[in-house]
Amino acid sequence: MLGDNLIDERAGRGAASGAAREAPYLAPAPGWGDGPGDQPILDLAIYWRMALKHRNLIIGCFLGVLALGAALTFLMTPIYTAQATLQIDRESARVFNLEEVSPSESLIQGEEFFQTQYGLLRSRSLAERVISTLGLASSDEALESIGATPPPDQGSAAARAAARREAALEALQENLSVSPVRGSRLVAVGFDNPDPVVAARIANAFAENFIQANLDRKFESSKYAREFLEERIAQTKVRLEETERQLVAYAANQQIINVGESGEDGDTPGASRSLTSNNLVALNSALARVRAERIAAEERWRSASSSPLMSLPAVLANPTIQRLTEQRALLNAEYQQKGQLYQAEYPEMVRLRAQIQEADQQIRTIATNIRNSIQREYETLANQEQSLQRQVTGLTGEVIDLRNRSIQYNILQRELDTTRTLYEGLLQRYKEVSVTGGVAANNISIVDAAAPPSEPSKPDLLLNLLLAAILGLGLGVVGALVLEALDETVATPDDAESKLGSPVLGVVPLLAKGQTTASALADVRSAFSEAYYSLITALQFSTPDGAPASILVSSARPAEGKSTTAYAVALNMARVGRRVLLVDGDLRNPSMHRVVGIENERGMSNLLSGSADLASVVHPTAHENLAFIPCGPLPPNPAELWGGDRVRDFLNEARSRFDHVVIDGPPVLGFADAPLLAAVVGGVVFVLESRGTKRGQARGALRRLRVGRAHLLGVVLTKFNAKSTSYGGYDYAYDYNYGGEQGDDQARRRGGKVRKGDRL
Repeated sequence: MLGDNLIDERAGRGAASGAAREAPYLAPAPGWGDGPGDQPILDLAIYWRMALKHRNLIIGCFLGVLALGAALTFLMTPIYTAQATLQIDRESARVFNLEEVSPSESLIQGEEFFQTQYGLLRSRSLAERVISTLGLASSDEALESIGATPPPDQGSAAARAAARREAALEALQENLSVSPVRGSRLVAVGFDNPDPVVAARIANAFAENFIQANLDRKFESSKYAREFLEERIAQTKVRLEETERQLVAYAANQQIINVGESGEDGDTPGASRSLTSNNLVALNSALARVRAERIAAEERWRSASSSPLMSLPAVLANPTIQRLTEQRALLNAEYQQKGQLYQAEYPEMVRLRAQIQEADQQIRTIATNIRNSIQREYETLANQEQSLQRQVTGLTGEVIDLRNRSIQYNILQRELDTTRTLYEGLLQRYKEVSVTGGVAANNISIVDAAAPPSEPSKPDLLLNLLLAAILGLGLGVVGALVLEALDETVATPDDAESKLGSPVLGVVPLLAKGQTTASALADVRSAFSEAYYSLITALQFSTPDGAPASILVSSARPAEGKSTTAYAVALNMARVGRRVLLVDGDLRNPSMHRVVGIENERGMSNLLSGSADLASVVHPTAHENLAFIPCGPLPPNPAELWGGDRVRDFLNEARSRFDHVVIDGPPVLGFADAPLLAAVVGGVVFVLESRGTKRGQARGALRRLRVGRAHLLGVVLTKFNAKSTSYGGYDYAYDYNYGGEQGDDQARRRGGKVRKGDRL
């Protein structure tokens, strides 16, 4: 197409002419001015704004599901739950200190035991016992009372009875609840039914039948044990009698006479022993004792015979010798004392020596007798040992012969003892089983019987409303997330920066109903006018050299506020003392001449076609410092006019006479005019209608501008409704109190009454 070729041509020319455009100052990137670590990982404000944005959907889902939950709750049939509390012990109360036939559970196996009991409570067999006990399958009325549907009246009577029984069984198992109490041996058995009396009756029936079933199992196990023991006792008794007869006959034939019980000297404990064996055991014990005494006496004699007489322990320990030794010591002391006074032949000294000699003689005599007694004791014990050894040797042969003859006897004796022990054990166990079988002790008891409940357990209005509220809120949130994910519109400045990757220069609020653009711009205190003043400030900082000399205002599609923005930018620049030329560059659908109030007879089309010069098409306006060039007659091909060299000549000439040239350009999508014009101007302001332009349209338009190497200054978001958008990032309530000299000065400046040298 001709327009596309012109875009490429003008793009090349624009790249060669760098003086026509300034370097970008605002970075067109999301998160403009923020580092990578400045953004929080989870920004709750974003979700809060999203919730406010879709609050109608969330509230609607919340209230709708809540109302639906309440309606369904009130339409439900009230269900009553009756509960009977059981205590389940691992072992039953022991009336007798006897073991039961059934195996008892240890502490390690306790959890398995309780789980088994809970399974028995839910078992089919217990439910069948309850059905039989209460007659729940006897008629259709009985089935309807427990909430079961009666089967069709078809088939034989037996088939109908089986079908009713299955229906009753299914209803009981479906409405039965078994709830163990944590940390205890209690379990609650509950039943749900629309009738509270029926619910209590069936819950109690389950508890009572469970106890009875447990007793029946114990009784059946005891009965089997008794029958088994009776049979084994009869067989063991016959065998015991036969073994006793064989043992007595063999003992009489071999003349084996056993007396007493062994268990101390190596024989089998509990077995009888012969007389010869008893004698041999007694003599052997005596021999061992005498031998030990003889060894001790021999050792004492050897020590006495080889040691000095007065050093023997027995001599030193003798009391008589100790007394005589003390007397001799006293006499010797007296002799030594008197020896200092008398001569040796003095009678007193002679008497003392005689007494000392007599004491020495007595000590030697007694010591000699002690050593002789040790010798005699040793000889006596040696003789006794020899005599006992001869007797033991003689009896040993007799015992060996007796044992040879007692081998068969011992075999018969052991068999008799084993049979007697088995018989006695069986007989004792039989008595225990007979006693415990007659005692109705049970490890399961009813703590609290079920009573008809006064209030229904289902439905729970508060619980259902809570669940409905959670569900409704969840559906609303999910719906909001889905709508947000599918939302292709650009509604907020954050959307423009994140979805388009371009900085936002300004945000223009939506006009109130009945308010016109002219009246809003005329009121310098209005939020609308303040928004465009902020846009002028942003343009002043868009490049290092201030606002560009030539600015193109364009949009992705028509009716986005592009012409209003171009007019407001030019008007506000003129109000602050800048010489501004406003150009209606939309050669396809011009509208700016109606806003300015100037006839559209001659204009840009004449200037670009060469039929007019700049001075002939520029018209002054009612505002000081603001001039206007209308569109002029509509040309057959506007793209060719914008692609010519006269555009650059026009801009150069206009910049020499005006400070700024603001061009109200055509939309970008569908036409080649805007990209061609954007390639030669100093900067492009892209106008975007809040919630009016799709993200794809805006991206496509920006892509076309970037392909033409346009200098995009930023995005202006128009028709922004801060209340409906609930956007918390900016405050657009431009409601300042103009008072005092400063307020008057601001009013004069915004009204255009400023000095010519004042600049932004």
